[in-house]
Amino acid sequence: MKTLYIVRHAKSSWDFPGLLDEERPLLQKGIKRTLKVADFLLEKNIRVDLIISSHAVRAHETAKIIAGALGYPEEKILISIQVYHGSSNQLYDELFKLTDDIKSVMMFGHNPAFSSFANHFLKKKIDWLPTSGIVAINFETDQWTQIPLAKGKTDFVIFPKDL
Repeated sequence: MKTLYIVRHAKSSWDFPGLLDEERPLLQKGIKRTLKVADFLLEKNIRVDLIISSHAVRAHETAKIIAGALGYPEEKILISIQVYHGSSNQLYDELFKLTDDIKSVMMFGHNPAFSSFANHFLKKKIDWLPTSGIVAINFETDQWTQIPLAKGKTDFVIFPKDL
């Protein structure tokens, strides 16, 4: 069994026009919503073997908030530029690189790629993965390279407004 958590970064600021897109910081509102989502994950006793994050500040900061809540070491968050620029194919490539001893992975990134990627696995499609939203899918396989072909089951789809 493999479990994939697809997490969109928290709400970020557009107040600094001189910053590059990947340098935009989180808003306090985004941090609060992410903490609500973290509480939800704790209630469900979620643990992950690996966290992969886009290199963008807003994604990495979101990953650090969730990692801290789950007791995952912040220094073990894997940073990937591919996740920032990622198409669905590039996101699959990130998963295909994983060793099969990793049972669960949480990826932090951006729309529109994350909404599209999540919809590859969801029977009930989503229009848009909101900030701090999470899609959790379980796959009946022992190999990450087989998830596109494996039977997947939605564990949960949670948006901060639902909490």
